[in-house]
Amino acid sequence: MKTAVNVVGILLVGVGLGLAIRQLRGSLVEVKGPGPDEVVFTNDGGAEANALTSGEVENPTPVKPPEDANWLSEFELTERSGETVSSGDLLGQPYVVSFFYSTCPSICVQQNQTLQTLQETFADRGVRFVAISVDPETDTPAVLREYAARFGADEEQWLFLTGDLNYIRRVGGEIFQQPVNKQFHTERFVLVDPQGEIEGFYTWTEKRQLQALEESIEQMLD
Repeated sequence: MKTAVNVVGILLVGVGLGLAIRQLRGSLVEVKGPGPDEVVFTNDGGAEANALTSGEVENPTPVKPPEDANWLSEFELTERSGETVSSGDLLGQPYVVSFFYSTCPSICVQQNQTLQTLQETFADRGVRFVAISVDPETDTPAVLREYAARFGADEEQWLFLTGDLNYIRRVGGEIFQQPVNKQFHTERFVLVDPQGEIEGFYTWTEKRQLQALEESIEQMLD
């Protein structure tokens, strides 16, 4: 009798594991975004970074990039004005980095509406906002000029940048520690201090984190 019970138990465990594996495989198939060979760098595994959740999201802690000559530490991209903007041009004042694309019908619009509010909050206070396109083939400077106008983006305070997609992947991963790909990005704002160092990551969909971002900016301005 014990042998029969043990056999049944083993069979049930096996079925349970099989279902779990099948569910896991199904969830993996549904995940969209960069493949394992397309994300240059992420300090938290990256997969959950694109998750849309209603609960509190825990952000990673910024890490020191490796000291490697092949690892990007500075960038140059093209602004909507057609001018080249470099990371060196942004030194001396805090700035907030975000990733987006102009044809995104929903989440990017909400994200940029949030940035519009932040722009108004910190108007004329020496804070800049840097929005980097993850669909640069579509988002030419001309397209970005029209798109930026929708949000009343001040040309001096709020920059819209574009460039080569492979290069933008590296800028996102190696400099700002965010996995990005064509039409794929996280919902995190990256706050950079006046010395060009990442202060932290903030999920803009979370009210408490957005408030924490504003408080961190205020501290940099004091």
